[in-house]
Amino acid sequence: MVRLGMTRKPDIQRELNEMHTSLMLFLDVYNKDLPLGFPPANKELLQKFKDSHPLLFDGVADSWSVDKHRKRVMDWLSSHAVN
Repeated sequence: MVRLGMTRKPDIQRELNEMHTSLMLFLDVYNKDLPLGFPPANKELLQKFKDSHPLLFDGVADSWSVDKHRKRVMDWLSSHAVN
């Protein structure tokens, strides 16, 4: 049974993951809690990722989101790891 008038609490983590941020903020969030075995990112690597995937950025100069980009960056970095 759903009660009328009740509102859900905001999902702060979801909102943060969907929020568009700067490259530097995305970099901090990306490297935080990175699973073992995955290479960390840096500013230069993220710029190369962005240059090679322009359609993921909706034409906005500095528009990174954890929800949209983190998994793709992880896959890309794993296949472009510098030895």
